[in-house]
Amino acid sequence: MSESLFFFLASLTLLCALMVVISKNPVHSVLFLIITFFTISGHYILLNAQFLAAVNIIVYAGAIMVLFLFVIMFLNMGKESEKEVKTSTLSKIAGTIAGGLLFVVMIAALKDTEIAGYNAETYDSQIGMVESLGVVLFTEYLLPFELASVLFLVAMVGAVMLGKKESGEQHF
Repeated sequence: MSESLFFFLASLTLLCALMVVISKNPVHSVLFLIITFFTISGHYILLNAQFLAAVNIIVYAGAIMVLFLFVIMFLNMGKESEKEVKTSTLSKIAGTIAGGLLFVVMIAALKDTEIAGYNAETYDSQIGMVESLGVVLFTEYLLPFELASVLFLVAMVGAVMLGKKESGEQHF
């Protein structure tokens, strides 16, 4: 049962993530990203990390996506502002090289991994709960946690700067 649910969630996650990139309408991309976050929360629940699933839904699918939608609608990117974007050959080549390098790094990281089976003697049922997550987050991963908070602060300042009107512009 859980294996078929995993494959369903994985295929839905990949499909929605692909639609985020392919979709021409930015609002549709954000909506597909919300569905992707919900399916990732389903993966967290399958991994017995209910707290991470709840935080993922509340923070990412809730607050961050509302912020993204607000910025997209605030920038007023409608049909009249859509123009044919012309990309140079150099940027296409650079994108292909960057994507290929990312693929090579992923393959190199995954080639030495082993799929561990379930061992009843060493199984810890508290692995995804709040206390163990807090201990790991604030000891081993303190620097990435703080860098993520600075990244969110910079994103908020950038959104405010994009939305700020100049003195000579007309307001609504």
